[in-house]
Amino acid sequence: MATGKRLKKAREGIDREKLYPIAEAIKLIKERAKSKFDETIEIAMNLGVDPRHADQMVRGVVSLPNGTGRTLRVGVFARGAKAEEAKAAGADVVGAEDLVEKVQGGTIDFDRCIATPDMMPLVGRLGKVLGPRGMMPNPKIGTVTMDVVGAVKGAKGGSVEFRVEKAGIVQAGIGKASFSEEKLVENVKALADAVAKAKPAGAKGTYIQRIAVSSTMGPGVKVEPGTVLG
Repeated sequence: MATGKRLKKAREGIDREKLYPIAEAIKLIKERAKSKFDETIEIAMNLGVDPRHADQMVRGVVSLPNGTGRTLRVGVFARGAKAEEAKAAGADVVGAEDLVEKVQGGTIDFDRCIATPDMMPLVGRLGKVLGPRGMMPNPKIGTVTMDVVGAVKGAKGGSVEFRVEKAGIVQAGIGKASFSEEKLVENVKALADAVAKAKPAGAKGTYIQRIAVSSTMGPGVKVEPGTVLG
C-alpha cells in the first residue's frame, strides 16, 4: 500500500501521454528518485523489428561517455599469457577448463563474460547456462576477442551490452540518479546512437518507434525521439 501511494505521488506532475524532450524527461525522473539507495536510470526503446527473424536481430555494445555507475564483475575464459593479461587488466574471474566446470556446476561469479577465440569450443558447452542470461560471448559485440585487456577495461569502464527482446524492446541502465542531468542525457544519446547504427537489414518502416526513461522505483516518462536521435 505504501509503495502504491509513493508511486502515485511520484507520478504527480507527469503527463502520461506527453512526449517530453529528453533533458526535461531526465529532470522529472531525477526529481522523483527518492529511494534510500542510488537508483538506476533506465531507458526502454520500442523498435520496429521482429527479432524472431535473423535479419531483424539488434545487438551490440556501447561505451557510455560517463560510465554506468555500476561495478561489473568480469569473467574471462583464457589460457596462458592471455589469462595473465586478463588478470592484470582487472578481470574478477579467469580460467579455462576449471572455469567451465565451475559454471556448469551453477556457480557464476561474473556479470559480463569474455573469451579468447581458442576457448570457444569449450565455452560453447555453456550455451544452455549462459545463453538464457544473455552472457554468451559473441564476436559481434567484442566479447570473443584476443584483445582481452581492451574488453575487460571496456566492461569495467562502463560499456553496456544491448539486445532486443522478443517484443522488440531494448532496455538498458544508463547511469545512476546521483549523476548530473547532463551526464545522463549524454549517456542516453550515446546508447540511442549505437542502437540506431545497429539497425538490421530486415527492419521496415520506422525503426525507433517509442522511447521512455524511468528510475528503478519511479514512474516512466515518455520521450520525444527527435530530441535523442541525431
